[in-house]
This record gives sequence, C-alpha cells and structure tokens, in this order.
Amino acid sequence: MSGNALVVDDLSHRFGDHLAVDDVSLAVREGEVFGLLGPNGAGKTTTIRIVTTLMPPQHGDIRVFGLDVRRQAMAVRRLLGYVPQQLSVEGALTGRENVALFARLFDVPRSRRSAVVAEVLDLVGLGDVADRMAATYSGGMVRRLELAQALVNRPRLLVLDEPTIGLDPVARAGVWERIAELIAAEGMTVLVTTHYMEEAQAQCDRVALMDRGRIRAEGTPDELRASVGAEASLDDVFRRYTGNELQSGEVFRDVRATRRTARR
Repeated sequence: MSGNALVVDDLSHRFGDHLAVDDVSLAVREGEVFGLLGPNGAGKTTTIRIVTTLMPPQHGDIRVFGLDVRRQAMAVRRLLGYVPQQLSVEGALTGRENVALFARLFDVPRSRRSAVVAEVLDLVGLGDVADRMAATYSGGMVRRLELAQALVNRPRLLVLDEPTIGLDPVARAGVWERIAELIAAEGMTVLVTTHYMEEAQAQCDRVALMDRGRIRAEGTPDELRASVGAEASLDDVFRRYTGNELQSGEVFRDVRATRRTARR
C-alpha cells in the first residue's frame, strides 16, 4: 500500500436543523477494505453520498487519491464504482443491457464496450444468464449485477452501501466471494457500510463506528473487540459505543423499500 485512497477531514453536513454528519475525519488506505458501521440514521449514507460526489460537502474536505471532490468532481467519479442501497437495476432490461447502459454512461469506447460488458459479467458470475431479464434474477444475482455495473470503468475505489442488505446467508456469502476475488484481481480499495457485524469482522481490515453523525471508535475489528473485553463480539462493541441494539425491524423495512424488483 502506497498511501491513502480516501481522506475525509472535518466533514459536517446539515439538513435544516439536523446535523447529520458532525466533524467526521477518517482515512482509508489503498488496497484495504474499510467498514463504516453504525445504526440507521448515524450519517453513514450521507457521508457516502458526499464521498461519491452525489452531494457537495458543506464543510470540510474530501480527497480521493489526492483529488478534491469539491473542485475535481468529474475526475473523482472516473475513479469510483458505487453500489447504492437503492435498487439501480432496471428489471425490464436484460443483465447485459443493464451493464451496457452503465458502460455508455462511463464513456467506455464503443469498440471495446461489448468486450468490457462481457468481462465484468463473467467476473461476477453472471455470464451464463446475461441475456435473461433482470426481473427474473434472485436478490443475490441482482446485487452481483449491480457490482458488474460498478466495475465497467475499472474503479480504484469501490463504494458499497449496504451491499448485502436483505439477502439470505448463502447469497450474502456469494456476493462477498465475488468482492474478494475482485480485490485480489484488481487491487481495488473498498469502502463499505453494513449492518451485519459478522461481515465486518470477516471482511474488513479496519472499521469506524459512527453514531449520531460522529465517529465513536476506529480500528481493526480485533482491536475494537479487545477494547470492550476478551470475549467481546462486534455486536458488543456496537452496543458499547452507540448504546443501541441493531434494529432488525427497521432494517427489514428498509429492505422492503429498497429491494422491490418488478415481479422478482
């Protein structure tokens, strides 16, 4: 690792009177998987949206591989792949057509477009079903298709906002298997938010725990567990630093809202 892929300095953001992000600073090293954890409403998605240039920073500075997201937004976008919480797949198109649309958006040259689309579909294990309508895909297949969309520009930083929310354990494992293969093959850096503490423990090199807009703790999963107790889990760490239980009811309401795929 030669440096930092992402540096966030003193980031704050308000929605009216609500301070959603409160003086957040963090650094993500090149080549690592960095987890941003926290309860619903902690400010994670707002932070992600600002990092990915979907929202301008109100206060503070963010640099992606040295580029300022405020002044060099277009250059930053060309370095990013982004899988949002909300569904980004069009069910009335085939898997191949969905990815081809993103390839056009990222200005992949027409002469290379078909080959790039086929390559990323194969990378996520969807090559054999690429010409099926996306509405017929399972939840895990849809999430892998969204990964393929995010990979058409060969991003240096892959940003995943709740990439496995609502998936069954087998589908979740399949998505993470593909992500691990991509990291090994492409040397990408990954910034991920998740409600699943076991995922963070198994997949993240370092994590930051966010609550009420602030970073409450940061370190490797093992360091954070040790800060609570010898037998502590990341769930225990979560409760210690946020005073909250994971609200599974809220999570699954979000799933219903964000995972509605036509006639899937």
